[in-house]
Amino acid sequence: MRCYRSPMVRLSLLAVLIGFAVSVVANLCTTVYLHRALSHRALTLKRPAAEVFRFLLWITTGIRPRQWVAVHRKHHAFTDVEGDPHSPVLLGWVTVQMKNVALYRREAKDPDTVARYAKDVPRTRADRWFYDRALVGLAIGTGVLVLVFGWQLGLLAAFAHLNLYLAGSAAVNAIGHHFGRRPYPNGAGNLQWLAFLTAGEGLHNNHHAAPTSARLSHRWFEIDPGWWLVKLLVVTRLASLRLNERKLATPRRERASV
Repeated sequence: MRCYRSPMVRLSLLAVLIGFAVSVVANLCTTVYLHRALSHRALTLKRPAAEVFRFLLWITTGIRPRQWVAVHRKHHAFTDVEGDPHSPVLLGWVTVQMKNVALYRREAKDPDTVARYAKDVPRTRADRWFYDRALVGLAIGTGVLVLVFGWQLGLLAAFAHLNLYLAGSAAVNAIGHHFGRRPYPNGAGNLQWLAFLTAGEGLHNNHHAAPTSARLSHRWFEIDPGWWLVKLLVVTRLASLRLNERKLATPRRERASV
């Protein structure tokens, strides 16, 4: 028990907890704003909510929305076949898990991909001034942690958040297309533990079966934390759903097995 009394151990544990909390915010912004709202238009956000999401996403991840949207839509257009930016079927799930950031950046920097798959997400004045400056956003986010918790705890928490968020995002693309339950005929899998870590994204088989649905949980025993936030936004009239009923997509390009 003495090791837990060490100041450095306590500092590290607290940093992981704070980093996890920041990752929860980042994952909620990713799944609700980037994924369900922007990429698939499963819900429409009122401008105040959209701006809050975009700002929080900027200071927690530095992601440029139109790039993320373009890469994700291309993934759906070429799921697990040639052209998929991050397919574990083509590259191996270990490779995608370890190199997901590099795979994403390579595709996100392709102007043809962005122009083709994110036509409806134009570059705004705010993007030119602020949101396209990823390092500035991350510096602000890290600065807030340092101001609130002190430089040691703040930097450690930022480091913990970075690793937790990137590992979870990679797992959705890698593990989520290799392991898990497959109630629908597509190559993705449902992993509830991953859904807990990524605000619902681990229910990946469900998502590929019904990409225009704002709800990723399809059965009573499945839990989609991102849906709780979507429902709150709808109840408070900050968002509206595209569909009230689930619409299954025809798996044209998707493989039935991995």
